[in-house]
Amino acid sequence: MSAKRFVVGMTGASGAPYALCLLEELLRQGHEVHLVVTEAAWRVLKEEHDWDVSAREGAFRDRWRNLPGRLVHHPIKDIGASIASGSYPVDGMVVIPCSMGTLAKLAAGLSTNLLERAADVMIKEGRPLVLVPRETPLSSIHLENMLRLSRIGVKIVPAMPAFYHRPETLDDIVRFVAGKALDQMSVPHQLYRRWEGRR
Repeated sequence: MSAKRFVVGMTGASGAPYALCLLEELLRQGHEVHLVVTEAAWRVLKEEHDWDVSAREGAFRDRWRNLPGRLVHHPIKDIGASIASGSYPVDGMVVIPCSMGTLAKLAAGLSTNLLERAADVMIKEGRPLVLVPRETPLSSIHLENMLRLSRIGVKIVPAMPAFYHRPETLDDIVRFVAGKALDQMSVPHQLYRRWEGRR
């Protein structure tokens, strides 16, 4: 499989392990990944993984320096970044996890930072955009915003693990959700065992 270029956005919803799993798989396959992390997402990384987030960019680069893919980190306020323009070719974008605040802004066509602008570019250019919301319960406002985005082609992949693949560890559940997001971007993987019918 030839290398592709993807954008990955991380917001402040709980679920950093999903993003880390997806990022690692894309880089392991040799893809180019443009990463945008919100301020709230840095807080989540610290809370859920005990990361020293003071290094910011280095926190990700050091983790996967031996993988064949290329990781490009963009500051959240860099509205002049390559991925802020529709003229910059990108094969797809996933926001994982996606907060309800970010989802609401995308549904309203608002861009207040680079992550939102990059996602808005995907929408206007008709490129694949996958959102992985992590919130429960969902209010009517949340559901209406998801419906609005779904109607224009945005893929909504809630972080809902399945159990038909008989997960044995927490990692198995994380890999399932990350794999479902990759499915929507047509990225082949073996993160979880697919259903093949009764044996």
